[in-house]
Amino acid sequence: MLVKNIQMLSLKLLVDNIIYNMNFLKAYFSPFKPLQLSLYIGKIAIGTPYFLPRRKIKDKNGNLQFVPRKIGFDFIGLGWKTKWGEYRFEWSPVWSFVFFKWQIALTFIAPELDNYWECWLYYTRNTDKSKSTKQRLKQAREEFPCVWYLYDQDGTCQTICYWDFILKKK
Repeated sequence: MLVKNIQMLSLKLLVDNIIYNMNFLKAYFSPFKPLQLSLYIGKIAIGTPYFLPRRKIKDKNGNLQFVPRKIGFDFIGLGWKTKWGEYRFEWSPVWSFVFFKWQIALTFIAPELDNYWECWLYYTRNTDKSKSTKQRLKQAREEFPCVWYLYDQDGTCQTICYWDFILKKK
């Protein structure tokens, strides 16, 4: 009975992890511009995210050791963190398949990389989901403006609102 419960818990954790890692796909069905796909085929070169694809094994002493993956899939979700109460983009989602020394990697690239994901995270996680899409966007733009100021050498200021670059045109 205990073994069956542990197996069910492991299965539930696996499913929850897959759903969490694939959560970024909701961006395709949101008011944000669609993601672009980047396909890489060649020798292993695309990290997932900090290291090349690898797996864990135990050595003779029972210590964990990381070795390069020979065959297998890696599904890396959107990398982000919160810092000082705001969202920070870390890495783009990657799906990777490794076969000995070769790799096929599909990377999901956003239009304005950092700003896209930070605004999308705020929109999906901090706005009132009972409101309409328009109201949610208005709330997100007010609470998380994502406005940058660019100063030229002559001292003129140019205001850039990244919401205008990352949202679909109506």
